[in-house]
Amino acid sequence: MNNAIEIRDLTKTYGTSRGLSGLTLDVRAGEVFGYLGPNGAGKSTTIRLLLDLIRPTSGTATVLGLDPRHDGVALRRRIGYLAGDFVVDGGQRVRECLRFLAHLRGGVPQPRIDALCDRLGLDPTATIKSLSKGNRQKVGLVQAFMHTPELLILDEPTSGLDPLVQQTFLELVADAARSGQTVFMSSHIMDEVEAVADRVGILRDGTLVALDTVADLRASAIRRIEIGFADPVALAEFRTVPGLVEPHLDPSGTILRAGLSGTPDAVVKAAARHTVIALTTTEPHLDEIFHRHYAGAEAAPRTAA
Repeated sequence: MNNAIEIRDLTKTYGTSRGLSGLTLDVRAGEVFGYLGPNGAGKSTTIRLLLDLIRPTSGTATVLGLDPRHDGVALRRRIGYLAGDFVVDGGQRVRECLRFLAHLRGGVPQPRIDALCDRLGLDPTATIKSLSKGNRQKVGLVQAFMHTPELLILDEPTSGLDPLVQQTFLELVADAARSGQTVFMSSHIMDEVEAVADRVGILRDGTLVALDTVADLRASAIRRIEIGFADPVALAEFRTVPGLVEPHLDPSGTILRAGLSGTPDAVVKAAARHTVIALTTTEPHLDEIFHRHYAGAEAAPRTAA
């Protein structure tokens, strides 16, 4: 099986509004896939369709080679799912809750559950209703990871977690990837996706507008460049240099700042006509790329490569 998830022309409408519009996407077996978008973009709608919690208006989806509608019971045994609004019985203690959920999955060794609780700093003797939002989220993470599923589907998994536990979560994802599990993770937190994802899809208003590796998304994005000169230079020299975007000089005329698209070769050659005393380029973070796709014009539907 080359793909853990295959989605073709998937659409979901809610009355007159559209939650998902013609989504086509493959998630490869064994990869960590980051699914990015703000609230309301269609991330949770996609996940609910994959799990047959809601039904599509049109289009198809297969998960682990199975049809979510007709093979739901068999499929759920092989998936670890964390909902964006994880809720369980508040009267239970953490240990009782996790044992119950483990039993539903056919049994999970108690040491495995205890080890995950310990790793996340979760008190197994506490009642669910006494827990903070962050600690309730830890319960959700334990139940998703504890049976070592083939596929983890995680909807905003770090919601409410403090930074130290967020780091532990990323380590759990990395461990899962090393063991060959597939992780489909929706988020609007760019840094956590950038840290672990093999590929990223960016969703805008129910439409996929970018799909690539983090490295290739960066390579196609505009970087920032700053060049320091020993003496003032004329801005006119750099306005038509290939690759420079919106160049401008500081008041002294000795520092040139601009965006950089593609190779810096022409820029370096133009700058070399003067005495260069400093040159720095800054790679864009994933959040900059994300916000650029939400800024307007360049957002266009994409399909899986």
